[in-house]
Amino acid sequence: MEEMNLENGLIDQLEAALSSRQLSKRAELLVHVADLFEFGSGKFTDEQIDLFDEVMSRLLQEIECAARAAFGSRLSRLPDAPRRTIRLLAFDDAPEVATPVLEHSPRLDEASLAENAHTKSQDHLLAIAGRSRLTEPVTDVLVERGNSDVALRTAGNEGASFSIQGMSRLVRRARDNGALALCIWGRPDIPRETLLKLFLHASEMVKCKLEAADPRQAALIRSAIAEGSDELQTMARAGSSEHARSLTEVRSLHSDGQLDEARVLGFIGERSFDKTAVALSLMSDLPIGVIERALVRSEPEQILILAKAIGLSWDTTKAILTFLPGSAHAAKERLEQCFASFLRLKPNTAKSALQFYRLRERAGQGAVH
Repeated sequence: MEEMNLENGLIDQLEAALSSRQLSKRAELLVHVADLFEFGSGKFTDEQIDLFDEVMSRLLQEIECAARAAFGSRLSRLPDAPRRTIRLLAFDDAPEVATPVLEHSPRLDEASLAENAHTKSQDHLLAIAGRSRLTEPVTDVLVERGNSDVALRTAGNEGASFSIQGMSRLVRRARDNGALALCIWGRPDIPRETLLKLFLHASEMVKCKLEAADPRQAALIRSAIAEGSDELQTMARAGSSEHARSLTEVRSLHSDGQLDEARVLGFIGERSFDKTAVALSLMSDLPIGVIERALVRSEPEQILILAKAIGLSWDTTKAILTFLPGSAHAAKERLEQCFASFLRLKPNTAKSALQFYRLRERAGQGAVH
């Protein structure tokens, strides 16, 4: 009987409100319906929730924005809120209406969230990025479509999970974005190889911020590179579109006989770690991993030998030395010492040392296999 009275009462009031031309009456009824539902939430049957869904979704169609926003805010956290109504609110073009529901409603499933992120505004995406839990299909879209604010909020969300592709895209976006890089750097669930890739490809300014935020972790990453973690470096390069483009471009120059010192100096001027590493690898006939490790070492001896062996001038060698992560402000005295060593180093000696590096690497690869 109580269920019948509830149904008849709501239907009668709904028909009266819809027949009226006054939007205020519909807004008043919507408030009344919200009161009823909020008071009885958790006690309704599926049939009663369906009835509320029918009433609410019809009332929402011609209600002013402020009333829709207030209504959505009330329903946003209810675990049994009517699904169709919640969807209408989530896909509302007005961010103030959609935001509370997108941020909090447990009634939005993964498919609806991904669809919303694919089609709605950046404000909608920002709201989704703040949910307590985000699955990989949803974060994939947020990272791909979202602006800097969306990417930052997604990366800083402890309840967000990322696919390999999504995290790779996020890392690429963090290359020149210190705030985003710091969010990734501070996540406890990020694989070590991802941190390596983030550090390798970050701009000098971003590297400084990462080191300041966690000097111990930065030291471990540098150590992993310097100590010859080829597997980590290979994984870091894998899936990197930046590295792939650099590899294609520099290999083409090399095959056409156009890869020379001027090109290397140009790559350094671009602050392109990938192009510089690939160029030096091809010019020296050394594996890319060896070059990458040399570029992040704190000791410059290997760079001096490499540069002298392939005929680079001191100006270009100095540019490489100051291009090293953490060495942008290299001490004048240290550079003078490097210059003196460079002048003393004979080309034949450097070439012999380079040949030793090649043999050592080949022997190491043979031992692995």
